Amino acid sequence: MRRSLFQIVAFFVLLINISITSQEKIFTSYDLLRMKYVIETSISPDGKYIAYTVHTPRQLTDTPGLHYKYLFMYDLEESKSYGVLGNKVEVNSIGWTTDAKYITFRAKLDEAKFTQVYKIPYDGGDPEKLTNTLTSVLQYELSSNGYDLAYVCEEQKDTKKSELLEQGFDAEIYEEEYRDRTLYLINLKSASIAPRKLTTGVSVFEFKWSPDGRQIAAFIANKNLVDYSYMFKRVYLIDPTSSDRKLHLENPGKIDQMAWSSNSKHLALIASSGLHDAVTGSLFITDVPNNKNFEELRNYAENFEGSIRKVAWKDSTTVLFMAEEGVDISLNEQGINDTESRVLINTGKVVFDKINVHEDLVSFAGNTSQHPNELFTFTLIDKKLSRLTKLNPWLRDIKFGKQEKIRYTAKDGLEITGILFYPINYDELKKYPLIVQIHGGPESMRTNGWQTYYDRWGQIACGQEFFLFMPNYRSSSGRGVNYTMEGFGKLAGKEFTDVIDGIDFLIAQRYVDKNRVGIGGGSYGGYFSAWGATKYTDRFAAAVIFKAPVNQYSKRLTSDIPYELYYVHWGTWIHENEDLMWERSPVKYAKGSKTPALVLVGTKDTRVHPSQSLEIYRALKLHGKAPVRLVRYPAEKHGIKKNTGRLDYSLRTMRWFEYYLKSDNPKDEMPDKYLIIE
Repeated sequence: MRRSLFQIVAFFVLLINISITSQEKIFTSYDLLRMKYVIETSISPDGKYIAYTVHTPRQLTDTPGLHYKYLFMYDLEESKSYGVLGNKVEVNSIGWTTDAKYITFRAKLDEAKFTQVYKIPYDGGDPEKLTNTLTSVLQYELSSNGYDLAYVCEEQKDTKKSELLEQGFDAEIYEEEYRDRTLYLINLKSASIAPRKLTTGVSVFEFKWSPDGRQIAAFIANKNLVDYSYMFKRVYLIDPTSSDRKLHLENPGKIDQMAWSSNSKHLALIASSGLHDAVTGSLFITDVPNNKNFEELRNYAENFEGSIRKVAWKDSTTVLFMAEEGVDISLNEQGINDTESRVLINTGKVVFDKINVHEDLVSFAGNTSQHPNELFTFTLIDKKLSRLTKLNPWLRDIKFGKQEKIRYTAKDGLEITGILFYPINYDELKKYPLIVQIHGGPESMRTNGWQTYYDRWGQIACGQEFFLFMPNYRSSSGRGVNYTMEGFGKLAGKEFTDVIDGIDFLIAQRYVDKNRVGIGGGSYGGYFSAWGATKYTDRFAAAVIFKAPVNQYSKRLTSDIPYELYYVHWGTWIHENEDLMWERSPVKYAKGSKTPALVLVGTKDTRVHPSQSLEIYRALKLHGKAPVRLVRYPAEKHGIKKNTGRLDYSLRTMRWFEYYLKSDNPKDEMPDKYLIIE
């Protein structure tokens, strides 16, 4: 009898322990503080090593600030990784010296005032500073000769401005005090020779040395303003000896990346297909020198139902390109004169963006639904895909919700794709609350890979027993130019009803409780969230509205990208159609809103001015019928950088959804305004 009683007690203790263990093994917001992932990769010139950087979270015990980026090196012969530079540093823009003995990078080390270029032995040691600039280095690259270092810095403050500041006069002259991004050249063999300016009176936003070292290709605009970096960059070739600059291509719209062929005879460019195309998703290849207009160039993405986002050269006649396709990523190769491209890595294998190529080897930071970015390689000859690192072994103990690609049909017959996350303990006999997370842009997309960050709820939502839906509505990238252009001049039209159609699809599948649907997102995703909380308030029981444009009239007059908004989103100026601007503004529909809304913004946001968040807050506060709260993050811009702010955002937004979508809490009240940090 005693033994039976003991067995019963032991059994229930075991059940309790299993229950506690199970609860502990879900992904929470706090796990973001131990989640590491690869950011950049760079293969050494001799092909023996791969340098890579790792996002390393700043802990709450540290002084609040940015997360760290540590430098590592992977030895391909020994199949081992080694730490090269860590200890609370932020390493960016990694590369190699031509002799493969040193890794180069940008950083602020030893309490430096400005970001400089350094080199460090590949097997560890002390870093050596290569530049000594009076403003931060924004980009750099070594010539193939190994000693000519080109770099970009902003010019110093105007002397008149500095004198006034010293006297206590700190008035700011808006959009007139920009400082040019100047391209410099320094000879590392001649330390006594001062850096030489290669550009004056313009701003260089990206550049690349030709492999023969005779030219520098550069994206140049007349002003160092955000709008100019988006819409008015053109392609130039610069002679590093004479500083002569020649227009290479008069591209009509956005342009994002360039890559030289190994023989310096061709330049591959990732750009938009035309002036009104919001997505830099087309591939063009020019001869060097170039005698064709933009319209005469072949667009290798023409008729491709996807977006070509990154390019690198395999050899002098063949490029490799990364493409977004629906919710997936592929790697492809394209001969300059070939009519068709060839798939190297099929969709659904791994998600990545940048690629680095050396002979037969490709390296990249790749993720899947089961892990964030790790170091991957792919061999072009035998087509072998390999994962080389496992930065988060603790993820093996986390219970994940199912994640899958879904397709559904919009009311007008257009197929829409998206990603669906399931509650970790999904029971097909139950209906669950749903969070709809909208991506920004709208010229972007969500991939069927790792989607758990401070501003993406991913597995955090699964662990709290939500369905999470990420739709790639029309206007997104990854489906070709025509799909992107579906939203041109029609903001919050069919692109938003695509979202509603997706929700209805999930309701019809008996997954979702239609009375417990929330919506959230940032930037354009925040716009959709505000639209859902006002115009479509009957459909949403909670909303998270982050850095959101809510009044199209005032937004366009306060944003730092007025030309981009005109050319690739609206196609009309405010005064040409004032009624349309107001009609597509969530604040117009705030009266009577029944959706509890959490509004969040950085106080230094110049893309979507913080006054936009104040407008929707005030409109809902005065005229809505549901609770509304405004949270402002000091000194943050269009996104949150500080570790404490990121954790606050993740915890606060999930708590908002839990309060209104899961609990029986009074819906006319709000959760406590202050978080309890564990």
